[in-house]
Amino acid sequence: MKRNYIKLWLLLAVAFAAVATISALSPVKIGGYELRDSGLYASLTAPRTSTPTTTSTSGDLPKRPAQAPEPLIKPAEVDSAPKTLLFIGDSMLEGLSPRLAAYAAHNGHKLYSVIWYSSTSEVWGRSGKLRRYISQFKPDFVFISLGANELFVKDIAAKRGKYVDTLLGELGNTPYLWIGPPNWKQDTGINSLVASKAAPGSFFLSDGMHFDRSADGAHPTHQSAIMWMDSVVSWMSTHMAKPFLLDKPTVKTARPTRTIVHQPNEK
Repeated sequence: MKRNYIKLWLLLAVAFAAVATISALSPVKIGGYELRDSGLYASLTAPRTSTPTTTSTSGDLPKRPAQAPEPLIKPAEVDSAPKTLLFIGDSMLEGLSPRLAAYAAHNGHKLYSVIWYSSTSEVWGRSGKLRRYISQFKPDFVFISLGANELFVKDIAAKRGKYVDTLLGELGNTPYLWIGPPNWKQDTGINSLVASKAAPGSFFLSDGMHFDRSADGAHPTHQSAIMWMDSVVSWMSTHMAKPFLLDKPTVKTARPTRTIVHQPNEK
């Protein structure tokens, strides 16, 4: 009796396996009922396609332009040797010179200042004084502050060009920095004139800076002049071909080694 049951179960198992296999390959209907398609047939009989591979399309994309190598900029070595400095100009030196004197004293330099009140490039160019002071003090570097009394001269290039040339000629091979005037109104060309004639890195444009002014509306206050000179020195550190030591002083102002004063009516 048990053997008959075992045979019956084996027969049912074989029948189920057969139906399952057939239904996997294609839909089958039995007694009006359709066995659910497992999807295996579709996957086995579907046409085989190759899996797409990712290919480089860099040849079809616009190429970035080749970047030129950045030039190797070797910072100029700062000369720490003591220097003799000469500072000439108009009344703007009243504010600038004491601050530069503080830099000089702090860094071991000597500063000789020559203030010529109401002076211009023409006054200095006609006098020959710059040449004589260079001969007297033998400066390693010259600062010039001129132009404030020439902001509104008409035909400035024709009237002042030769005097600017004279001053630059009197400097010879002495390195210098011409500090442009602190404009309070638009000038007629003095800044452009000097900038066009000065050597590269030898003209500081002050026009466009903010200044607190004294009562006359032209001269910067002493505090503003200190900041002005600080800006000049900071600019020099990145524009001078041969920089020398000008570390920021711990005091605001100092006295030059010597100050020479000329009055407006002097020749």
